[in-house]
Amino acid sequence: MTTEMNLGPLFEPFELRDLKLRNRVAMAPMTRNFSPGGVPGENVVDYYRRRAEAGVGLIITEGTVVNHPAANGYPDVPAFYGEQALAGWKNVVDAVHKAGGTIFPQLWHVGAVRKEGMEPDLSVPGYSPSGLYGPGKPNGKAMTREDIQDVVKAFGEAAANAQKLGFDGVEIHGAHGYLLDQFLWEGTNQRDDEYGGSMANRLRFVVEIVEEVRRQVGPDYPVMLRFSQWKMQDYEAKLATTPEELEALLKPLSDAGVDIFHASTRRFWEAEFEGSNLNLAGWTQKLTGKPAMSVGSVGLTEDFISGTFASDKPSVQQSGIDELVERMNNHEFELIAVGRALLQDPEWLVKVREGRLSEVKDFSKSALGELY
Repeated sequence: MTTEMNLGPLFEPFELRDLKLRNRVAMAPMTRNFSPGGVPGENVVDYYRRRAEAGVGLIITEGTVVNHPAANGYPDVPAFYGEQALAGWKNVVDAVHKAGGTIFPQLWHVGAVRKEGMEPDLSVPGYSPSGLYGPGKPNGKAMTREDIQDVVKAFGEAAANAQKLGFDGVEIHGAHGYLLDQFLWEGTNQRDDEYGGSMANRLRFVVEIVEEVRRQVGPDYPVMLRFSQWKMQDYEAKLATTPEELEALLKPLSDAGVDIFHASTRRFWEAEFEGSNLNLAGWTQKLTGKPAMSVGSVGLTEDFISGTFASDKPSVQQSGIDELVERMNNHEFELIAVGRALLQDPEWLVKVREGRLSEVKDFSKSALGELY
């Protein structure tokens, strides 16, 4: 038995200059560790193709590491440089486009999360603004100005390669306590030069990356930036504690060339600041005037979007979709990203659209071990 659901703006098209999405649902970037030697193979091609065939509007790939010796921090993560890896990504792009989809790569540098002994060069330590993994937790080396410029260049080259391969835009990973976020966060940025201290200085590295990406791809190619308040090092961390501080963080990035902000939260229904129901994406869109994408526990069948536990799975999902639709009808944010629900089931969006909620399975951590 199916139940009709009011999905409102989720299935409206979205346009931004040359970018045309068939709906406003994106697949969130999720690390999968299925690319030995940094090369995405046919299993990765098929993984993304299946989501495009099932109607996902925008696919954002798993994090792909830029061409810097310390960029990677995990086994079997795909690279975004080198002839073999780029050929693998070309196959992904072609398959997604053939299925009617749109795709961005997520460009990534893990920073101080990296430990010695990680591929590709086992002797290279983690690089970060101040040699800190977290507040008071040393790891790796503090970056020199030359190191900083090398990484800026690597992001620009990766974006240029994405454009050449036919990707529809790029996402820069500036969230979750990885390198860019380590510069933004006072807890890991203790520098006393022009890249540390004030918010404007801590922003400088990320602004330079956005500017270089924009210089490489031209004025009309879509550039998305993912950012977050929370870090893997500290779920309660805040870059901005007020709307004014958030505006000081976002405006220079918007001016540098970000077209879409992907505001990463763990639960998208939670308000960001007291006195307003707006979440982080809502505040971001309000303050910048740029389209924002929200994310956070969409499609999880126990603590679904409503934020309450219930044993009746369809009703939990219905109430969650209702809240999502209401927020998007209010134009709090223009796009919504879905992570683990789409990781486990490539047809999740089809099932939700058709009211086939009884066919939606609970997410299981065992799903991380397969490419569905």
